[in-house]
Amino acid sequence: MKIPYLKKKPELKSCHNVTWEDNYSWIHQKNILEVLRDENKLLPEVKDYLEEENKYTDHHLENTKPIQKKLFDEIKGRIKLDDESLPYKDHTYEYWTKTTKTGNYSIKLRKKINSDEIEEIWNGDKEKENLGVEYFGVGDLEVSNNDKYLGYSLDTKGSEYYTIFIRNIENNEIITKEITETSGGITFSLDDKFIFYSKLDENHRARKIYRHEIGNFKDQDQLIFEEKTEAFTVSIGLSSDEKYYFINSSDHNTSEQYYFSVEEKNPKPKLIMQREKGILYSISSWDGKFYNHTNKNAEDFKIDVSDSLENQEWKTFIPARDEVLIGGLTFLKDWIIRSETSDALDKLFVKNISTGIEEELIFSNEKIYVPGVSLVQRDRNTNDIYLGYSSPKTPSRVYSYNLKNKSKKLVKEQEIPSGHNPDDYVVERVEYKSHDGRLVPLTITRHKKTKIDGSANLLLYGYGSYGSSMSPNFSSTRLSLIDRDIIWATAHIRGGMEKGMKWWKEGKLTNKKNTFEDYIYAAKYLIDQKYSSKGKIIGMGGSAGGLLMGAVVNQAPELFLGIIMAVPFVDSLTTNLDHSLPLTVGEFDEFGNAKDNKEHFDYIFFLCSL
Repeated sequence: MKIPYLKKKPELKSCHNVTWEDNYSWIHQKNILEVLRDENKLLPEVKDYLEEENKYTDHHLENTKPIQKKLFDEIKGRIKLDDESLPYKDHTYEYWTKTTKTGNYSIKLRKKINSDEIEEIWNGDKEKENLGVEYFGVGDLEVSNNDKYLGYSLDTKGSEYYTIFIRNIENNEIITKEITETSGGITFSLDDKFIFYSKLDENHRARKIYRHEIGNFKDQDQLIFEEKTEAFTVSIGLSSDEKYYFINSSDHNTSEQYYFSVEEKNPKPKLIMQREKGILYSISSWDGKFYNHTNKNAEDFKIDVSDSLENQEWKTFIPARDEVLIGGLTFLKDWIIRSETSDALDKLFVKNISTGIEEELIFSNEKIYVPGVSLVQRDRNTNDIYLGYSSPKTPSRVYSYNLKNKSKKLVKEQEIPSGHNPDDYVVERVEYKSHDGRLVPLTITRHKKTKIDGSANLLLYGYGSYGSSMSPNFSSTRLSLIDRDIIWATAHIRGGMEKGMKWWKEGKLTNKKNTFEDYIYAAKYLIDQKYSSKGKIIGMGGSAGGLLMGAVVNQAPELFLGIIMAVPFVDSLTTNLDHSLPLTVGEFDEFGNAKDNKEHFDYIFFLCSL
């Protein structure tokens, strides 16, 4: 079977007095956003090429179908299909979700507190069947404060344009007009007369917040906020004390917030602090105080507190620490819980509000794990929370934990139906030196029987963009590799925030090459330490991690057996020069603005040559 080739149509391009030839620029459709809504608008030549590529792949992988099926059955065998989430107690009801062996979508259930009568209020499989659609994506699923209405948003084309519906739970009747082209999020007003949502513009960016009156089938919704800067997107949420709505407007490294009282009949959002380039802040309110999670004068964030937003006098609540990323706050009546990250490891802390004493919440004897906390109920007058954790070798475990007497009870454990013994696996955390001497964390997971003599194959995963940290959590899918003596390693390279904001800054814009070098040096370290050998490593990365893969396989092809590029971002210069694309403008502070900044252009052009 012949290798499919996309036709070359050379076009000369130029920018900043630099000219280059692009053979494939013709595939970039000006109406690409219309393709998201209607796949038939994709250029026929491109569609034919993609279909030929799929046929070519199927042809050459034909003899792997038996092992594909075996792997699929293994992976499916580790998933408990009939499962239920832990309940969340609202004012009147307990809510939870479940999945079944026969269904593909979740079911939302509830029962009145102190009652045994269970009510099904949402069934994704039935909803899809009723609509008669092939694609069925749920953006949000929210119950009104009075427990009478169900708000849900659906994408039935795969376009990520969501339509919002509100129905009466008792009779399943739609009680207001459909709201189209939204980002999907639904926020009910406390009196349940309105919902707030964000609308997507022609470039698929959420830049407007609207208020919709429930029961309105004709009139236009009320615009309550509009962001004028193209690079910024907006969202809205209710404060922890349910006294304010906060509107957040931000790009990747600058934010600005507005607020209005839940009691305002005609909301007029008020600015909290003027945006400053490179400054992120997020305000929350609790018990008459306002807490500001910000990186202003604190590279790795801090938390300040003020008694007022009208007359702001900020005092330090949680101080900044170098290369320790300070996380946000969760409030209870008598407790404040917070998180922090250092050296690619998360920690949880709890502070007694009355005594001021803070201590770390430690609930595992493993050294490498991911902790988590969630609320048991909406009423914050409680000492009980859900504490959970997982690790590369340990499936998720969730405890009911009492903050006052420190008692805990295991209430949910991720079940692996086909069986799993964490003691069969070894998890290591090491640090290696990169090209400039910076120490980079590396998480290695292997079967205890796998030999460390250079004979093992190894999958090296990396991402390194947007400040996204790669957490060392559990994945049942990886076990199919690890059980076959394939070591899984995750390199916590620069561009993430595993070691704070500085770690991100050292891996973006004109520092992007550090991300690539960190990854290559991870591969070299693993070879030097006999975890694997040259030509036995598979590199893997998706999206911006695909950009990483494209760079490293060109820089150091001798290290790798192969590369897995999942939806890779590899045509970075062309994408960056096209400001009409949905993501480009909002990512100037991540990858640069090649069109308007010659230094950025020169750097991206250089990266494209790697």
